[in-house]
Amino acid sequence: MGWDTLENGALIAAAEAAGFGAMITCDQNLAYQQNLSGRRIALVVLDTNHWDVVRADIDRVRLAVGSAAEGAYVELSFERPALRRRPYPSGSG
Repeated sequence: MGWDTLENGALIAAAEAAGFGAMITCDQNLAYQQNLSGRRIALVVLDTNHWDVVRADIDRVRLAVGSAAEGAYVELSFERPALRRRPYPSGSG
């Protein structure tokens, strides 16, 4: 859509003007960076951008987008797998 250079408020405004009802983002600071009052578009904010984590629970994202009211701000948290640590080589530490 040629929106790759738009950021934050300009991107939200363009999405609203194009008739989008919701926008999904991982920008957890958006609510602090932008004045969201009066917006018609619903914002669904994910707490991770790791696709494997999101994909494993994609139905929650679909539900949030589908049920978000006009102008809503919805935050979704995801369970993340434990970090895998590499074992230290023998003889170190």
